Amino acid sequence: MERFPFILQVTAKTAFLFILPQYNVSVPAADSETVHYHYGPKDLVTILFYVFITVILHAVVQEYILDKISKRLHLSKVKHSKFNESGQLVIFHLSSVVWCFYVVVTEGYLTNPRSLWEDYPHVYLPFQVKFFYLCQLAYWLHALPELYFQKVRKEEIPRQLQYICLYLVHIAGAYLLNLSRLGLLLLLLQYSTEFLFHTARLFYFADENNEKLFSAWAAVFGVTRLFILTLAVLAIGFGLARMENQAFDPEKGNFNTLLCRVTQGGHGRQGPTGTPCLSVSLRFLGYHENGVVKAENGTSPRTKKLKSP
Repeated sequence: MERFPFILQVTAKTAFLFILPQYNVSVPAADSETVHYHYGPKDLVTILFYVFITVILHAVVQEYILDKISKRLHLSKVKHSKFNESGQLVIFHLSSVVWCFYVVVTEGYLTNPRSLWEDYPHVYLPFQVKFFYLCQLAYWLHALPELYFQKVRKEEIPRQLQYICLYLVHIAGAYLLNLSRLGLLLLLLQYSTEFLFHTARLFYFADENNEKLFSAWAAVFGVTRLFILTLAVLAIGFGLARMENQAFDPEKGNFNTLLCRVTQGGHGRQGPTGTPCLSVSLRFLGYHENGVVKAENGTSPRTKKLKSP
């Protein structure tokens, strides 16, 4: 019986390794100490745990929400696959926008743009910031096996792989290079645009005559890209470039060098889609070719001009 407390203690420590962010440190504050976190190899264990959680949530959303809606709409196999993709992304982007907005407001990043580069490197993260990044990485990693589980068509796999990998590179880059504050604001803008696009896509698959949301998305896309470019130039090209500690020092988490700034600045201007988003988004529809909406097999003589971008 005396062994049980020890066993429970070991089990609890192991469980915490999977469930909670690791590498907590006490950082002196004005009146007391606050607990912050930095990254390390144990983060991979936590990310792996939430990959499995995300796979389960993905299956629940698919079975109890998306499948029931698609059956009522009597979608074909091609439309059904694309409807599922956008349905999952709408839920993810909406929850991420709400969560990210809460984080940037409560941490003061939204009201104080100088905090994006002041006191860089931002090695120590608040709990909610680190947990957000771990969950984001877990989501995009879970999307890789979902390509198999969802039986995605072979011709669709390269596009989705590019989409997933670009998000992973950008999110992991902001996390590992200690640009988490800038990354949060860029993700907030990007996810807001993606949410509107996939919402418009769902309405389009439900009714091909419903294309008004694409016009709204195109307008929002232009505004958000302007803000993304402005933030990237302000934080990387102006803020970090004028700081004194311009050195490559991985031990201290400092990557403020000209090469890193140019690389990150280029990513900020390009965006996670990796190419001009208007043309990419049209290809997401799966029917657009040379300004004409095609049938699923690409050979239907019935065509109509596409009003939306």
